[in-house]
Amino acid sequence: MKKRDLKLKIKDLKESSGTHSPSIDTLLSLIGDFKIKIDACFLSNPYATELFLNYLDNDLVKTNQLKNILEYYPPQNRDVAKYISKAIGINSKNIFVGNGAIEIIQAILHNFVRSKVVVILPTFSSYYEFLKEDTDVLFYTLDKNNNFTLDVKNYISFIKTHRPNTLVLLNPNNPNGFYLTKSEIEEILENTKYVENVIIDESFIHFAYENLDFSQISSEYLITKYENLVIIKSMSKDFGIAGIRAGYAVMNSKRVDYLLKNGYLWNVSGLANYFFKIYTEDDFTKKYDIARKKYILNTMLFFKELETIKYIHVYPSKANFALIELKNNIKSFDYTIDLLLNSGIYVRDCSDKIGLNGSFIRVASRTFEENVQIITALKNYS
Repeated sequence: MKKRDLKLKIKDLKESSGTHSPSIDTLLSLIGDFKIKIDACFLSNPYATELFLNYLDNDLVKTNQLKNILEYYPPQNRDVAKYISKAIGINSKNIFVGNGAIEIIQAILHNFVRSKVVVILPTFSSYYEFLKEDTDVLFYTLDKNNNFTLDVKNYISFIKTHRPNTLVLLNPNNPNGFYLTKSEIEEILENTKYVENVIIDESFIHFAYENLDFSQISSEYLITKYENLVIIKSMSKDFGIAGIRAGYAVMNSKRVDYLLKNGYLWNVSGLANYFFKIYTEDDFTKKYDIARKKYILNTMLFFKELETIKYIHVYPSKANFALIELKNNIKSFDYTIDLLLNSGIYVRDCSDKIGLNGSFIRVASRTFEENVQIITALKNYS
């Protein structure tokens, strides 16, 4: 197939995917004429994926236990929550388990959000696309000249002026990776106690750090202090397991009870349940933390190298991806397609993101070796 025809096919796929990118599987099933070498569009820790595969192989494949995982019903939501409770030190009554974070986002938005919600821009589009039609959405737009970071005091003032029912924050934010410190999160929570729902999505929090030890960060402990707080976690990114669909939320126990009484009894797969079981094991936790810190160091080096490329501007990030602005009037869609077809590297075209124009892409960090290939391809782009 000619390059021009491939480009048109990919464009059609992109448009049919809405404000999300088509998966590698979708691309290859419909346009199987080329090889994708590196997926730097979707966001996950490849070292954690390898770790999980080793456990799965030893625990399920080599012991012939995989058949049981596939054949038998997994535990109900409340029982899976008990594994998570042990791992994070939060009462299981405050934990709602989801078939990926996306199911949790929809459950929260459809059941607890009403009248008016404030969403920052740019951000993950599902937080405004999944809202019910009778819900008003107010956008708090981040300033490019301030590196798309959040001015906490200005944000609090905006909230007090508009008095929404719900706030949505991603920390770190997607697609630009800005990070709010623990003290900044508490400042926001202290000043928004009157808001019914404060949703904080921490799907990329394992990649953020506030000290040189790269100690893990979370706001989950704050739910005992703030009744309006909902923390959402995706396991896909931190642990590199997007394919098994696993996530959870921490919130007021009354909200968990309400959701469980309204359709989320057996929403967790057997493989996701297996993951949450090993998630509580000390041996797995120690090995995961090594993989996590290795990945953070690789990502820091990757960002430093990206900053040396003259035709791009890299925005500061505490996540495992970087938002990049293309200079010289390069259009993001054309760039991403050329990079894919010429180098086999798949990055995120951000032209469909509200708050960004047609010159932004998002590039995910991969293994050290893959990052070298990405840097080389970007430097050789012409």
